[in-house]
Amino acid sequence: MRILVCNDDGYLAPGLLALASALSELAEIVVVAPERNQSGASNSLTLNRPLSVRKAENGFLFVNGTPTDCVHLAVTGLLDFLPDMIVSGINQGANMGDDTIYSGTVAAAMEGFLLGIPSLAISLTSFEAEHYETAARVARDLVERFIRQPIRQPVLLNINVPDLPYENLAGMEVTRLGKRHKAESVVRMVSPRNETVYWVGAAGAAQDAGSGTDFNAVERNMVSVTPLQVDLTHYSQIATINEWMA
Repeated sequence: MRILVCNDDGYLAPGLLALASALSELAEIVVVAPERNQSGASNSLTLNRPLSVRKAENGFLFVNGTPTDCVHLAVTGLLDFLPDMIVSGINQGANMGDDTIYSGTVAAAMEGFLLGIPSLAISLTSFEAEHYETAARVARDLVERFIRQPIRQPVLLNINVPDLPYENLAGMEVTRLGKRHKAESVVRMVSPRNETVYWVGAAGAAQDAGSGTDFNAVERNMVSVTPLQVDLTHYSQIATINEWMA
């Protein structure tokens, strides 16, 4: 089995190293990751300039582009084989609810899914990130399960792992995405050049964190496993918009 590993925190991120190390015991691993942190890059592709690929001392390939660039390049010509699976992470911080729209970690996995490859996005739900080894072991558990019981269709799973020792996890739960309140207000500051500058405000608190959501599972020390899709069509509004357009 051959696995393409990517992330959005950059090729030097400790979560990437932990993930690649854990999965290398199961499969042939190729790492193609961004040159620098690309958190919040979402599904952006770089179309206004060429991209370069370099090799780090540890063999990781790194790209001066986005997580989506990394997977797209790898699958469409950089590698001389088609990966059997793509695993993106381990992200420093959660990717739950609305976060998935902005996440470069999820976007890298989503690009694999769009290209027909089973893909996983793995996040550790704390910025302190004390237990990368837990998320790495969860990733390995899921890949082992996939090897034993392949899912016979493209699948995109968003996995959020509580930042705890592995033995303290309460299990795994298949969930749906929750929803946050709107983000907090921007933070206005004055730069050393006396210019007004703005920082994007923090994400809002969870609005929908009820039973069955990713927020709820993680709150109970469960690993949240959410199957995602890419179809954004609002099917229940088709009749309404047809009537409005008539």
